[in-house]
Amino acid sequence: MKFARFVVALVSLSATLSSAAQTHRVEVGNRITEDVPDIPSALIEQLRPYQSARIASFCGWLAKGDGMIITTRFANTWQVHWVKTAGGARQQLTFFDEPVDTVAVNPVRDGFAFARDVDGAEDFQIYYYDLDTRAVRLLTDGKSRNEAPLWSNRGDRLAFSTTARNGTDTDVRIVDLTGTAKPLLERGGTWNPLEWSPDDTKMLVWQYLSEAEARPYLVDVSSGLATPLYDPKRKIAYGTMHFARDSKGIYYISDETGEFHELRYRDLATGKTRSLTADIPWDIEDFALSRDGSRLAYLVNQDGVSVPHVRELGSDRDRTLLGLPNGMISAPMFSADGKRLGVDVKATNSGDAYSIELADGRITRWTTSEVGGLDADRFVKPVLVHYPTFDRVDGKPREIPAFYYRPSGDGPFPVVIHTHGGPDDQARPWFDAEIAFWVNALGIAVIMPNVRGSSGYGKTYLGLDNGFRREDAIKDIGALLDWIATRPELDAKRVGMHGGSYGGFMTLSALTHYSDRLRAGIELAGQSNFVTFLQNTKGYRRDLRRAEFGDERDPQMHAFLERLAPTANASKISVPLFVAAGANDPRVPASEGEQIAKAVRDSGRDVWFLEFKDEGHGFEKKQNRNYFQAASALFWRTYLLPDDRNNPH
Repeated sequence: MKFARFVVALVSLSATLSSAAQTHRVEVGNRITEDVPDIPSALIEQLRPYQSARIASFCGWLAKGDGMIITTRFANTWQVHWVKTAGGARQQLTFFDEPVDTVAVNPVRDGFAFARDVDGAEDFQIYYYDLDTRAVRLLTDGKSRNEAPLWSNRGDRLAFSTTARNGTDTDVRIVDLTGTAKPLLERGGTWNPLEWSPDDTKMLVWQYLSEAEARPYLVDVSSGLATPLYDPKRKIAYGTMHFARDSKGIYYISDETGEFHELRYRDLATGKTRSLTADIPWDIEDFALSRDGSRLAYLVNQDGVSVPHVRELGSDRDRTLLGLPNGMISAPMFSADGKRLGVDVKATNSGDAYSIELADGRITRWTTSEVGGLDADRFVKPVLVHYPTFDRVDGKPREIPAFYYRPSGDGPFPVVIHTHGGPDDQARPWFDAEIAFWVNALGIAVIMPNVRGSSGYGKTYLGLDNGFRREDAIKDIGALLDWIATRPELDAKRVGMHGGSYGGFMTLSALTHYSDRLRAGIELAGQSNFVTFLQNTKGYRRDLRRAEFGDERDPQMHAFLERLAPTANASKISVPLFVAAGANDPRVPASEGEQIAKAVRDSGRDVWFLEFKDEGHGFEKKQNRNYFQAASALFWRTYLLPDDRNNPH
């Protein structure tokens, strides 16, 4: 018997070594592939119109009324553009090889601050662009991670968060336009500036602990004295904050009185608070205050769809702003005169900048982003569905919300379950050209579930996957597979998984639990083992992620995370897998992808592997995204589509 076991082990080892030896590795420029076939030219051409689609994002109004600043991509990366009039030409202002990140428009001068990193490493530097001289000036140290630029009301200084002190803690500093910086707040943890007082003598900052908890402070700018504005006995999530124009109080978002994030007002002298939106049973996700303090605009996240409101603070008259496309709305900002509200709209078939005339509600579309010559009206719009899962609430099965893209025709359609990141993110119904290609061109139904742990559905739902309850979120995917099997238009025998970041972990975990019900999976930048992930993620992120995933230093949690890890269960993945990673990823190191690819390949399964040397957490550069999307389409065509719809040429 011992000899027989030795022979079996030897054969298994031989097969593993043979599999590893046959891995076809190719390096082309910054791209590394393993076992990824050549992509047919016909598929590349079929994808080209979808990959030529673009969106624009609203960044803010120029101070002197000369239009707005947006970001969009005309070449390889996202850059800053100036739009002087609605529907007018977009004048490109920045021309970097690297994408421009956060943009903050100066409230007084015609200029803006922006952040930029190198090759996705997220060591962001903050720059100032002077629109009068077209000069660009570096304002930070050139080596640490710097984020959240926040202009003073006089437009002469910026507050920002930085890891410059020790590389781990995130402090708040202030810098003037010459680049001279001074610390405002230096403490352990993650701190961010939120708002300057109207006279620029005070600042609201917060310490971010997790999606479920933050601690706001009122800081004296000259002395650095920080006064807490939170109850240390309670765990409260705070969001956007703005000073009232008389500086006697603050408007803010929090979940301090219930399940959802409400818009509230706090009197700074008495500490008394009141709710402005207690009658709305959804999260308030963002808001803006007009410069004169008379109007407040806010966004309601209603089951994943944004609904904008405006409130006249003098009369408390509140009205819903109608006429914008359905989807995700963000970045609300009043014009200097308070008569217009600018917003960023990511609808189901486009993504553009809009404005709303508050006197009469007139909607103006400022940009019309091209969709590669395709007819945007023919893109499939998702419908909101709810499916039952394994546990119960108030005696009834808990229901999981999901957005469902159904191709035209009768089916049965192959299915891709697309899982979002976070885990405290949320699938929203906004335009994604790659999903549009899967649905319209490949005839794949796409379902985007908001499993437990997703934001937007109350703080109880947000915490249902924390710590030792992580597998419950995976069970929600099993329940979705059950639901798919009840739908006659869906092919339950051809279901694939797809996800990035935490969605990549969900994809890998679903494959280890339900390989007998899945055909293939694609994961980008996902955690394959939370223990190694927490050990190797950047130091400034580690404690924030422990609050969500569990502390691997605790022996009981360490054992649980190891048992749950896809790397420990790689032999259970019995279907083809496509793993993609960025070499410079500071959040989920590329080693997470490398180790799961090796483990699954060593168990004898097909694995495609892709890594870019000039990318980080996700692929930002157009040529890299194009390749990944084309390889993903080929992967689905090879392993998911029925043979009669799989054209290999």
